Amino acid sequence: MGSSSSSQSSLPPAAMKDRGYINWAELPPELTSSILVRLGAIDILENAQRVCTSWRRVCKDPFMWRKIVMHERGYLTDRVKYELAIMCRHAVDRSQGGLLEIEIWHFATDSLLTYIADRSSNLRSLRLTMCNLLSDKGRALSVAKLPLLEELELSHCSLSEESLKAVGQSCPNLKTLKLNMRGNRDSGIVYDDDAFAISETMRGLVHLQLFGNYLTNAGLNAILDNCPNLEHLDLRQCFNLNLVGDLEKRCSERIKVVRRPNDSTHDYPFDATVFECDPSSSDDDDFGFGFIPGFY
Repeated sequence: MGSSSSSQSSLPPAAMKDRGYINWAELPPELTSSILVRLGAIDILENAQRVCTSWRRVCKDPFMWRKIVMHERGYLTDRVKYELAIMCRHAVDRSQGGLLEIEIWHFATDSLLTYIADRSSNLRSLRLTMCNLLSDKGRALSVAKLPLLEELELSHCSLSEESLKAVGQSCPNLKTLKLNMRGNRDSGIVYDDDAFAISETMRGLVHLQLFGNYLTNAGLNAILDNCPNLEHLDLRQCFNLNLVGDLEKRCSERIKVVRRPNDSTHDYPFDATVFECDPSSSDDDDFGFGFIPGFY
């Protein structure tokens, strides 16, 4: 095995091509870039850039860092979160201000989000999932520095009504908003503050996803009244809604794609298990990741 590998590596590029081998180090930089860009930021920084000099050169190109995706599933220790945050800062630095999209799972902090916002004024898309180390104020202050933002997703992490308004006022180009939580049936909670904040400050929205939200028909009507460009509305697991009569007609006539509270969740990327909550319970965890509307 060792001698075979050695003989193959010593072949000149032409011979390797004749024998059906590809010398990956000799690929044109633009082709290498198109391949490596499909990897996540973690794989690029930990593995791909260490393969050879030519790959490292490609991996340092700012074009490679126009989009940063950092997914780490499962339990993360504080040490791992710290190391991922350092890695993310390094990736942002490599973009040299050209970062357009970033997605982070679990480890974002106020300081990291501030770092990103201060160096990425051209950012168009920010997606944060289960980033419970972030404060409400930290999220709002950072997003306020991103006036060109067109897409904001906060999945399983919350944003207060006032912060949501601040985001809407600071990001006039916002076209897509996703606020996702796990649905809670019969929780006894009624909460239209998110919906009212959206209707007041995000009138240019085209896509709105409020998975597991506690809004009522009043909140939905406010959104329909004030978001005339809305084309896609996802209300799955919004169990306080009663889409019948005039409200059902408004949704059907106004919105191109409507996902209703009890529609299938097969294409939803997160855990869609519905909480069956006892309203008399005092356990915050019944509401999913310790989140109760109005408490931040």
